[in-house]
Amino acid sequence: MPVFARPLPTAAIPAPARYRRPVSSRLVLVCALVCASLIAAAPAGAASKDVWATVNVCDTKKAPNWIGLRASMPGIAQKGAKLLMRFQVQYRNGEGTWVLGKGLDTGFIAVGSAKRARDAGHSFQIKGSKGSSYVMRGLVRFEWRSKGGKLLSSKQRITETGHKSTTGADPKNYSAATCTIRI
Repeated sequence: MPVFARPLPTAAIPAPARYRRPVSSRLVLVCALVCASLIAAAPAGAASKDVWATVNVCDTKKAPNWIGLRASMPGIAQKGAKLLMRFQVQYRNGEGTWVLGKGLDTGFIAVGSAKRARDAGHSFQIKGSKGSSYVMRGLVRFEWRSKGGKLLSSKQRITETGHKSTTGADPKNYSAATCTIRI
């Protein structure tokens, strides 16, 4: 009597080698590059030194009773993204607290495409009683927005010293954290 082998269940039969595909090193490389580009495109990872603000004009002969602010922010690698800045001036009140000055706020202004780093500035004329003196500083808010307007990231900086060759500086290369204006 012939012996018949009992058929094995389908799950026990190994798949032919042609159906097994090892993970391709090319696939791993593509995934790694995509992840790296997403990380590189994130402005939140930008170094502190790449986002800055400074006072570049402070009550000069050419600009009496004016404070000028200058700021810079890095671009990002996202097609259609836009960069925005908001310039505000604060003054130190009698208690030593920094307070936003009335009418000393630009609102958010578009400073350009996010293809590259951008710097921009704004100057404010300070009005007050004759003989008064004000210690002031700038507060700059930065936004990176997608083509559709979605907020991708935001930062803010108080003005600081140490940023040479800022466009529009008076005197040339002037950079300060605060400004004292005497009316």
